[in-house]
Amino acid sequence: MGRDARRRERAREAVDAQDIHGTVTPGWEPVRDAFLRNLTQRGERGAAVAVYRDGRKVVDVWAGTKDVDGDAPWALDTAQTVRSVTKGVAAAVPLLLHQRGQLDLDAPVGTYWPEFKAAGKERALVRHLLAHRAGVPALDAPLTPQEALDPERAARAVAAQAPVWRPGEDHGYHAHTYGWLLDGLVRRVTGRSVGRWVAEEIAGPLGLDLWLGLPPEEAHRVGRLGPLPEPPEAGGGLVLRAKRSVAEAYEDPASLTRRAFGVIDPYPDENSPACRAAGLAGSGGIATARALARFYAALIGRVDGHRLFAPATLAAARTEESAGPDRVLVVATRYGLGYMLHGPAAPLLAPGSFGHPGRGGSLAFADPESGTAFGYVTNGMRKGVTADPRAQALVRAVRQVVS
Repeated sequence: MGRDARRRERAREAVDAQDIHGTVTPGWEPVRDAFLRNLTQRGERGAAVAVYRDGRKVVDVWAGTKDVDGDAPWALDTAQTVRSVTKGVAAAVPLLLHQRGQLDLDAPVGTYWPEFKAAGKERALVRHLLAHRAGVPALDAPLTPQEALDPERAARAVAAQAPVWRPGEDHGYHAHTYGWLLDGLVRRVTGRSVGRWVAEEIAGPLGLDLWLGLPPEEAHRVGRLGPLPEPPEAGGGLVLRAKRSVAEAYEDPASLTRRAFGVIDPYPDENSPACRAAGLAGSGGIATARALARFYAALIGRVDGHRLFAPATLAAARTEESAGPDRVLVVATRYGLGYMLHGPAAPLLAPGSFGHPGRGGSLAFADPESGTAFGYVTNGMRKGVTADPRAQALVRAVRQVVS
């Protein structure tokens, strides 16, 4: 046995003895084993993964530290900011409003939000917002952190913005503006923010530890995010390196990519109480892995008597609305109504899967055909946007079990 192999084995033994907690239903051990390898081989600092199958929890494990830069252990109730995984939760709100007859997906956004008609967006439809086709992934003038955390100020900014392309005629990832677009629409339809709607209509009934706007009394449960160094090798051939065109887009200050990810300048501290409380509907959700898995399980079936999406709504969520070269991410992407769909840029479980990754690592999705729902959260951020090697290792393990 070589030196590297001995080092990995010692790390494995230490993690086996001290760090892996939770439950795994017999037959689902490959997911726990992949989770262990993330800790011993991929530099995971603190994380949790949960899986539901046919409405029943089959995996719920966690390990490491609560804070990326601390020593306190990750606990049963530890939650983390999940960045753009939030988009998949927020997208359920307009879809459920449509299901209840309160929102027409094919109506112009201006029907509900008159100010949004400005600057050539008169024909932007509600479904365009959900499918990243609205044409406003960037702002001419970035918002300050204080402006970005003010929902009405941010809504006014996206409503006044001229589109980069004619709404509906192209697509590009609305990295930050997505949340302001959905929140602005939902507030005008319901009088409630996306976060409040989720709390009252989804998280409350399902008993989810999931918040878009963290209550002060839950602050002690939330770990600190932070960057992780890239591992020397991720194992399993899962290192995903950006193509030159993608790297150049992120480096060019004038590119739509940089402008879309730079709509808040400087970017606020995600670990601050103000940012956690703001409930940014595109990037500020806070959740446990089990809450995300349970949420997606309720989108595709019954969980303890609760089901969110009717069959027609589920079909709409995962019917392809956008596909091909993404104007922002500079790779080919696929979107349904509010959800990324399985493909090379965002690998999920199977062709019918839908969900959303979070930049830096976290991931949540459902696969209706196999009855599987998945949630993974981490406090260690890596550079990737859609296909983190740690999340993909776990997805491969789930695929091994259900296939």
